[in-house]
Amino acid sequence: MGSLFTLTLIVLSSISLALTKTEAQKIKSARLLDLLIRDYTFKSYDTHFRTGTLHNVHLPANFSGITVDTVRFRCGSLRRYGAQVKEFHLGIGVSVNPCAERVMVVLQNLGYNWSSIYNFNYDLSGYQLVSPILGLLAYNSGTDVNFSNPFEVGIQALENPITIDFKNITRVNNQLGATRPLCASFEGDGKVTLAKEASPYICVAKRHGHFGLVIEKPSPVQLRKKVSQWKVVVGSTVGCAIGAFLLGLLLVAMLVKVKKRSRMEEMERRAYEEEALQVSMVGHVRAPTASRTRTTPTIEHEYIPPPPH
Repeated sequence: MGSLFTLTLIVLSSISLALTKTEAQKIKSARLLDLLIRDYTFKSYDTHFRTGTLHNVHLPANFSGITVDTVRFRCGSLRRYGAQVKEFHLGIGVSVNPCAERVMVVLQNLGYNWSSIYNFNYDLSGYQLVSPILGLLAYNSGTDVNFSNPFEVGIQALENPITIDFKNITRVNNQLGATRPLCASFEGDGKVTLAKEASPYICVAKRHGHFGLVIEKPSPVQLRKKVSQWKVVVGSTVGCAIGAFLLGLLLVAMLVKVKKRSRMEEMERRAYEEEALQVSMVGHVRAPTASRTRTTPTIEHEYIPPPPH
């Protein structure tokens, strides 16, 4: 019986995971993704969590790549003291509306994969994302411990702007060179607002929302120019390498030829010295003479002269 119950739980869990994965694969709306993250945040929240303490939200495995953190504030304390929450800094004087007592702040880091949703939901023609999308949202969090009816509330920076720090989450620091990214603010109505950075990889905002860094896409002419420059550099490098290789071969051939000629001259000199005739004085003249190699002639048969007539 116990084994059957365990097997049933495994089957049900597998079905649930498959359905959840299928649901995530169908997500094409940034707004729908926000609602799903909100639901998982409130389901995982423990009423014993202390106010002002940051907690990580555990999402299903099919939402891998997304990081969600949440923290609960008293509205009055947040307005008086502000807060530093992950990459967001809420300055003194921030207003939450409407807020009766407490507010649940939810911070999203969609990573590079899930941030691509914003390419489909917003008009980014001419630009491309170079950072993950960061989201700052807030929901009512009163005395209702069941959180049965969460709704979104607004965060407004009245005195000091909200700052968003992208330095530790973007991988473009060493890739952009002299090109500076722009701050993109994604509004709920599908509008994108672009602005210059307040400082390198630091953006500012007046209200909650979703934010990212973008750069302008190079034009076809610029792409062709870069490709041409790349071809020239590669061609020059290859040409120099081939030229150096051929020059090396030529030098080696010349050295081999010189060495061979020197060896032949040495061999000829030695052969001449070994075969040279001896020199002796004939009167007052120096003349070469052959070495004495002849044998003394002998008569092989005794000669008998003919008898006289």
